[in-house]
Amino acid sequence: MHEPLAQLLERTYSVAEREVIYRLIRGCWQIRHFAADPIPRESLQRILDAALDAPFAGDRPPWNIIVITSAALRAHIMAAVEQGHESDASTRPDERGQGVSGALTRERLTEAPLHLAVTYDRGRGGPVGLDRALGPFRDISRICWAIQNLWLAACAEGLGVEWIRLSDDGAVARLLALPRRVQLIAYLCLGIPQAFHVRPKREAVDWRARRRLDSRIYTDL
Repeated sequence: MHEPLAQLLERTYSVAEREVIYRLIRGCWQIRHFAADPIPRESLQRILDAALDAPFAGDRPPWNIIVITSAALRAHIMAAVEQGHESDASTRPDERGQGVSGALTRERLTEAPLHLAVTYDRGRGGPVGLDRALGPFRDISRICWAIQNLWLAACAEGLGVEWIRLSDDGAVARLLALPRRVQLIAYLCLGIPQAFHVRPKREAVDWRARRRLDSRIYTDL
């Protein structure tokens, strides 16, 4: 006889614990500005451990996380990102928001006390049944789980994460001296937000207000 769902849930996570999980999910919104305060070492370790707790196939996860500690490397990466955005603006001058987006990216990169790079090692783990037969898609989906774990853990620690848009990820990969088999998946800024927003930032400023849920969820009827 199966245990009733309500009893199983209560035994696994209390109502209060489940609410915390949903609060974390709702609270991980876009960060506009970071405070300059350093990130406590213990908090950073718990965040990185959460990323490593994501599921993977084989004997080792296909991802690495690079913590950028060199001020010189960070400056070179910021210059490469800015150059890529300037190139985008020159080749697509009619696209609205390019200048604003580039300025916000520059501010986040400058303000955030810590940068992280998440990479995918295509040679990691060896052949593992169906997962490898499906190609890199399955590995990359698992890397996204790791990033989501990292994001939620950061929010639980009172920190914020921003995924930086890279116009030329190859330039950043070269600065990180990544081997050819290793692909840069994400470049993240991590830090203490200057303010958490109860509502999504876009909705709070009436910028492209959130669509109704029923306009994005479908059934087979």
